[in-house]
Amino acid sequence: MGGLPTQNSSALALSGMQQTQESEKTTPGAEAKPKKRICCACPETKKLRDECIVEHGEEACAKWIEAHLICLRAEGFNV
Repeated sequence: MGGLPTQNSSALALSGMQQTQESEKTTPGAEAKPKKRICCACPETKKLRDECIVEHGEEACAKWIEAHLICLRAEGFNV
């Protein structure tokens, strides 16, 4: 298992982060709810982020990860 642990752990971390965000936004008493589900928000930045992570690993893609987080926050997600 020594060849690709960074990419696998990155994918798992992103998946877990998205699941956490999904549960946070459906929590009763939450502030303003986003109009979209997190998986459907910001498709442009999501695509760029995901492609970068697959090709280069999470560490090399901080710029795209941050751009996606900024977009998600603008859509009303608490990330």
